[in-house]
Order: sequence, then structure tokens, then C-alpha cells
Amino acid sequence: MTHSTFDTRPRRSALMRYLERFDDGTLVRWAFVGVLIGSATVLGMDLRELVDRNGGLWPEQSPLQRTVTVLPPVVETGDEGNGRTDPRRNITTEEELLRQPLAFSLQPGGVLQVTGSIEPGAARRLGEELEARGEYVATVSLNSPGGSLDDAIAMARTIRERELSTRVDDGAVCASSCPLMLAGGVTRHIGEEAAIGVHQFYAAAGTRLEPEQAMADAQTTTARISRHLDEMGVDPALWLHALVTPPRALYYLSREEMLAYGLATEPQKLALN
Repeated sequence: MTHSTFDTRPRRSALMRYLERFDDGTLVRWAFVGVLIGSATVLGMDLRELVDRNGGLWPEQSPLQRTVTVLPPVVETGDEGNGRTDPRRNITTEEELLRQPLAFSLQPGGVLQVTGSIEPGAARRLGEELEARGEYVATVSLNSPGGSLDDAIAMARTIRERELSTRVDDGAVCASSCPLMLAGGVTRHIGEEAAIGVHQFYAAAGTRLEPEQAMADAQTTTARISRHLDEMGVDPALWLHALVTPPRALYYLSREEMLAYGLATEPQKLALN
């Protein structure tokens, strides 16, 4: 008579065997991406409710169509007394100048000053500028209220490929899509009196999308931003502040947050002899 032997050890699920292929860092990063995409889904559901209530995605005089101000107010977080101040009081650039398309100016010390709004085509113009005098450029100094998401990401990649640094000086602003460009620097210096803000991305005025398509686009764009920040060495969790901030407001990041997320990098201290 033969006896069969049964393995009584618990079997690992296929999911557990699959997850064991990745290190903990990879799992944590993708967990953040999952949170961001989930937040975008909730926002998409809110958008669908808005559509149903207002009778269309872009009804006449919809607030979603209005031009976003250059320097929106500090977002109301509901936790007054947390010590957060309004950094707009430190901005010294005139709003009219910030509304203009990006302008480039080569400053002493290899600094390329970039001022104005990121309009479509700005990435191509930056590439041409660096081709013309890139050998003299070591740092890109930003002063922009944001603009085209695609161009901001493309410019960040150009900056990283050329191994340039980025900075936002005291009195300057880097908001909306601009922080995605700022992330491209191999090192990123942000002045104590600079204003760095984020908010929800939004469709250009006149864009008409079905609610389901708008929701899908929001999730895709959120995943794209998360992947971009991760590739640049910035914690994608930074963008959670953008997802909960309406387009007509800004969440201004504190110095502690910028350091914690890795958006600002501290210069290495010289060793003492």
C-alpha cells in the first residue's frame, strides 16, 4: 500500500509572489501613485456631479472657463493658526510681466533668467535658447505663474538632460505647472522669500469633453505628473496638495514641506579641517 504525502504549508497567493519581485522603495512609490490616481478619480466624480447640476461641462459663465489670476490667494485649508503665511507679500515682480510669454535673459555667473507664463511652444524656445548659448548656462532661474503642463514637463527634462541647476530667487514666484519645471534641476535652490504654489490642473477655456473622458484624462495626467516627479527625485506625494486645491487658488508650500518632498535641495556643507 502506498501513502501519499500532502503539503500542509499555506500556499502563497499569486499576488504575494508577484509583489516579492519588487523592493520596498518601489512599492512605496507606486502606493503614492495609487493614492494620487484615487484622488483624481474622486475629483472626476465631483466633476460629473457638477456637470449634472449645471447642465453641461462648460455652461455659460462657468467658473472653470475663467482665466486664472497670476497670483491666486492662499488656499483655505480649514486649519487656521497653523503658522502658514501668505508668501505673495514677498513677490516683487509686476503681475503684467508675469502674464507675458516666457522671456529669457542671460545673467552673470551662467544664470539663465526665465520670466513669464509658460505658453505652448515654450519648451521648443528654451531648447533653442540653450542651443544658442547653452555652454554658458549652469543654472535656470525661474519666475513664472505657470501655464502649459506639457511644456513645463518637457522643459524639466531638457534641464535634467543638460545637468543644469534650477532656482527661484527671493521675490520670485513659481506656481501651477512651474514647480514641475523646477523639479528638473540636478540641484534646486529656493529663496527664503520665494513663493512656490500648486493647484489642480484644468482644461483650457473652450475645451469640450464628455464627463467620462474628463475623468479618464484627469487620472492619466495625475499618473503622468507622479511619474515625472518620481523620475526627478521629488516625492510624488507633493502633488496631493494640488489635487485638493481649486484652480482659482494656490497651495503655497512651506520651506519644511519643500525640503521634506525633495523639491528644494540643500547644498552640501563644507567639511571643517
